[in-house]
Amino acid sequence: MSERSDGSSRTPRRRGPLTGAVAAAVAAVGWLLLTHHMWPRLPGNAVGFLETFLPWLGLVVPAGLVGAAVRRSAVVAVACVVVAAVWAVAFREVLPPRAAASRDPCGLTVVQHNVSDENTSPSRVVRILLAADPDVVALEELTPTSLPAYRLELGRTHPHHATVGTVGLWSAYPLTDIGRVDLRPRAVGTGWDRGLRAVVRGPRGDVATYVAHLPSVRIRPAQGYATGRRDESAALLGRALEKERSRTVLVLGDLNGTVDDRGLAPVLSQVRGNREEWAFSWPAGVPLARIDHVLARGAEVTATWALPATGSDHLPVAAHVRFPAPV
Repeated sequence: MSERSDGSSRTPRRRGPLTGAVAAAVAAVGWLLLTHHMWPRLPGNAVGFLETFLPWLGLVVPAGLVGAAVRRSAVVAVACVVVAAVWAVAFREVLPPRAAASRDPCGLTVVQHNVSDENTSPSRVVRILLAADPDVVALEELTPTSLPAYRLELGRTHPHHATVGTVGLWSAYPLTDIGRVDLRPRAVGTGWDRGLRAVVRGPRGDVATYVAHLPSVRIRPAQGYATGRRDESAALLGRALEKERSRTVLVLGDLNGTVDDRGLAPVLSQVRGNREEWAFSWPAGVPLARIDHVLARGAEVTATWALPATGSDHLPVAAHVRFPAPV
């Protein structure tokens, strides 16, 4: 007991188990940020779920600082500072302010979008996509009903196009060597076509361009965060990219995973994107993750940004791609 200035006694503030629990929670987030890539992908794949939303784990820092102030806990405050430093290192590419990337006159501006098979306004979609002045447009979830409208609207500015199943590619430059890429998981029936390859004959030479829509992931009571079909398709796409002999390669698509999700490792071992902007694309109402990608090999994705909502549950993603000078 201590005494107040008026002689009355005062009971010291007890830190208690709540303070310890807050400190432990903050420390656990820091540990996960540091080690998530080493954790096994156990049944239920809780780590995979966290990897999808990994940047948002940083919200534990302001929440923890509020707790530290309320509880007057130096331990929690120090834990928050340490975790903030770990988070800053993990996402250091996106933290420095960057000047707007200039468009390479010999490069490509690319737009990738899952238009949603329930979208009723292709004309609105096309208007928003064309505002980015793209050279190449990749679309997923095309339907027999919507496809004629996209062909008409995009054909005015991008006369070269190819479609396979529910994915399509429109280009201002000629397309050659158009073909289907088999991404179908074994448990899915025939007629499931979500992969396309074509060669874009661009200003710096030919670019092997893949359009891919990997299976959605689901949270199911018996399975947890179910990514099996997505992972199987990612492995098929990774094998196709491994066999690709073209000097420059683009992968455009809804991959239903972020670059932190190890389920996409077979793809990300072959191509890479730009991590200097968040460019969250899903869900469109409150974007929390970028699962729509522009990835490259033999070229550099110099800028990536999200476009306005189109009525889909995804936002479109645009990117500048710079190619090496011809040799």
